[in-house]
Amino acid sequence: MNELATSDGYAVLTEPSTLQIQRLLPGPIERVWNYLTESHLRRRWFAAGDMKLEIGAPVELVWRNDELTDPPGQRPAGASGENRMQSRITELESLRKLAIAWGADGSVSFELTPQGDNVLLTIVHRGVPDRASLLNFAPGWHTHLDVLAARLGDKQPEPFWDAIARLKHDYAERLPA
Repeated sequence: MNELATSDGYAVLTEPSTLQIQRLLPGPIERVWNYLTESHLRRRWFAAGDMKLEIGAPVELVWRNDELTDPPGQRPAGASGENRMQSRITELESLRKLAIAWGADGSVSFELTPQGDNVLLTIVHRGVPDRASLLNFAPGWHTHLDVLAARLGDKQPEPFWDAIARLKHDYAERLPA
């Protein structure tokens, strides 16, 4: 972990519109990479969507958060059962780094670093437009990574929406206004 990350799994602001979160995951690195790049595995913790692994390739991410855990917990009023986003691959280094971008300045990078039998996953989300978005993205990433860690560790994750609700309060206190 670097000086900007926390050891408790919480995301931090590294710049006013940039969020970083890290998670130490059970390896090997090939398995974690597959959970990032293969739609049928990625949908189990984050979002589905076929991905041609080449720079510039389009990617449609499809979130169905109600399907991530059983039970899913109570979905907040106004939250959709499915969300879609068009993006493109901007960086790619097999087994090490994947970055996608959308719109004019939104992007997310996933970087894998071996740590013995484990893998450090660092996610950097750039272009967070405002505090309201920040207070959605931070608990979202946190919860998605908790689900990923549970999947990789053959454990049952906490109900997705219940974790989001709990973490929204934590992040409202942790992140500067």
